[in-house]
Amino acid sequence: MFPKPEPMLVSNTYAYEQAPLVKATGFREYDARWLFEKEINLMGVQALGLGLGTLLHDMGVKPEIVTGHDYRSYSSSIKYALIAGLMAAGVKVHDIGLALTPMAYFAQFDLDVPAVAMVTASHNDNGWTGVKMGAHRPVTFGPDEMGRLKEIVLSGSYRYGSGGSYRFVADFPARYIADLTNRSPFRRKLKVVAACGNGTAGAFVPSVLSKLGCDLVPLDTDPDFTFPNYNPNPEDMEMLHTMAARVRETGADVGLGFDGDGDRCGVVDNHGEEIFADKIGVMLARDLSKLHPGATFVVDVKSTGLFATDPVLMQNSVKADYWKTGHSYIKRRVTDLKALAGFEKSGHFFFNTPVGRGYDDGLVTAIHILDMLDRNPGKSMADLYKDLPKTWGSPTMSPYCPDEEKYRVVDEVVGQIKGMQEKGATLIGQPIRDVVTVNGVRVTVADGTWGLVRASSNKPELVVVVESPVSEERMREMFGAIDKIVREHPEVGAYNQTL
Repeated sequence: MFPKPEPMLVSNTYAYEQAPLVKATGFREYDARWLFEKEINLMGVQALGLGLGTLLHDMGVKPEIVTGHDYRSYSSSIKYALIAGLMAAGVKVHDIGLALTPMAYFAQFDLDVPAVAMVTASHNDNGWTGVKMGAHRPVTFGPDEMGRLKEIVLSGSYRYGSGGSYRFVADFPARYIADLTNRSPFRRKLKVVAACGNGTAGAFVPSVLSKLGCDLVPLDTDPDFTFPNYNPNPEDMEMLHTMAARVRETGADVGLGFDGDGDRCGVVDNHGEEIFADKIGVMLARDLSKLHPGATFVVDVKSTGLFATDPVLMQNSVKADYWKTGHSYIKRRVTDLKALAGFEKSGHFFFNTPVGRGYDDGLVTAIHILDMLDRNPGKSMADLYKDLPKTWGSPTMSPYCPDEEKYRVVDEVVGQIKGMQEKGATLIGQPIRDVVTVNGVRVTVADGTWGLVRASSNKPELVVVVESPVSEERMREMFGAIDKIVREHPEVGAYNQTL
């Protein structure tokens, strides 16, 4: 019988090589993330595979799964350890090799396989690993499934099974690329900076955009698992600034940046100005709602208030549904509501029938952005952005907070702000108009200025976002007020970036 996991083992010891190491905090709300070798070892990954196979049997899902891995030095070995555990649980594994996360989602449809387990740490720094999992396409696991998986793995309650097998699907990327490019090229000759941060996306993005007729300007597209230039994260200002410089240097129509596993896309306009993903979502919602009036769009609580107030969206009878941050939450909500699309401020976009399959794919997002430009031949990306009502918004700011403390801290912040509302207290000198607690707390005052505090689902951090439709000064005042509340908790450390 496979050993029960241990919560603490030290590498380069006999015990480390004889038992699975699995730190409990690696089981997040909707996927799994660990520091490899410090929080999980290869035997721990094998335990995870056994647990996942057990869960598929418990859920009554056909025991077949697609798996792939991202471009990190250790991801392939982690994937094979996961496969060993899955096969021991009697699961038939379809391995698509080096892949983007959305390529694995596409494989669920293309190979007619119900489940997926993609080995990736997405945009996290080197040293991290993880797995994005699902059992019913196009959705991925949420808290219920992750909680059950955690219980199975940590207790060692595995169900072994016969019939496990392995199949390597040769040349699968060609099938994915063909699916994306089986359409007419763009009518406009668009010069596009494609930034990949030396992540996995660099192996596939240039081919797709070139086949669609783009004049491609590649930027850091050679995969390099040391990430020598910047972390492949299109929400990070370093990557956006690098894209912006190349756009200005080359006179490109747009800059598109892809994260480490290719399920997110960031945008820089033709002037080299970074456009936060929630504003791109509003622009896409405007464009798509002309073709599909009355459409529903799901957006996460970090996103701009314009989804509910933009006059063009209101004219097109758009319904906006603000929901929990997280690719699994938004993806499931889009499916449940049969929404046309879902948008996250982080750059996860979900295009549903008839404009997509419901999962997040950075290349599909890029194609929709380029289609939007194609349908507006007299307008640049900057023009489309300028057409939006002006708001002043912050980047996503993430002060450090230990995984073991972050949810408690957020609960206390929620309680404090709800208490202020109940007492009729003011915030930045104004009455509190609204408090949304679907995911952390989003507090809005009378003039529409709002601030958000929530716990990161992937890292030991809080998440802070602020926006004002009035002025930059009001936005900064809201940040000061939110930061003051957060700073009452000594567990909270420095920000990754700030205003």
